Amino acid sequence: MKLMFAADIHGSLAATRRMLAAYDASGAQWLVLLGDLLYHGPRNALPEEYQPAAVAELLNGYADRIIAVRGNCDSEVDQMLLTFPITAPWQQVLLENHTRLFVTHGHLFNPASHPPLRRGDVVVYGHTHIPQAERREDILYFNPGSVSLPKGGFAASYGLLEQEILRVVSLETSETIAQVAINH
Repeated sequence: MKLMFAADIHGSLAATRRMLAAYDASGAQWLVLLGDLLYHGPRNALPEEYQPAAVAELLNGYADRIIAVRGNCDSEVDQMLLTFPITAPWQQVLLENHTRLFVTHGHLFNPASHPPLRRGDVVVYGHTHIPQAERREDILYFNPGSVSLPKGGFAASYGLLEQEILRVVSLETSETIAQVAINH
């Protein structure tokens, strides 16, 4: 199974178009959205082409292929525009190799605070807008960065899971920024 991960769209129509083009080209079966989809939040600058309603309309065209979690900027009002659920604070995806992906936005659960996990499980999160793909002890931590408002000097990015490799990929160049292998 191939998965694409995207976080922190923050209402950017331009970023959404680029992200969905990357998803279409990737061959991924599912698009996993890690929250902060429509609203830019009071601490962020307005992203390029800030058009939350148009972002919702584009995302709704992919509703049957989206798994999503709620970010700290997402609300019930946002849910009214979207045809797929976004109000869960976390989801779990079980891979064929028995690896569990604990999928969350990152403001409630993150590398410093997560539920009990087994050796080889993965915490997939956004929120920081900074890419991460690393193993600490027996747990993997994966953050695809942000498609619209990257931080830390990184490029806008998304994530891919393919053949037990988690990769952070530049949205502009398709180059790998970071990666980690899933193995037990």
